[in-house]
Amino acid sequence: MATSLKIDDGLKSRVHELASQRRRSPHWIMLEAIREYVEREEARDSLKQEALASWVAYKETGRHLTGQEVRTWLNTWGTQDEKAVPECHE
Repeated sequence: MATSLKIDDGLKSRVHELASQRRRSPHWIMLEAIREYVEREEARDSLKQEALASWVAYKETGRHLTGQEVRTWLNTWGTQDEKAVPECHE
């Protein structure tokens, strides 16, 4: 399936300049930009869905960790005293 898009001369010039600097084709630069955008937006949507599911679970159960509990746990990562994930509570 072929797809085309129109970009203004200024952006087109910038893409060509970047392609030249990176020793890539303008086509490669545009495909890479689109791929990165799509991946970022998919990740954003996934994070939003996860947050909404967490909110629903919290409203149903009341179980949670405070921000401070999470920070305290994360601060042990990579240390000799690394802690296991804390238990949620009401």
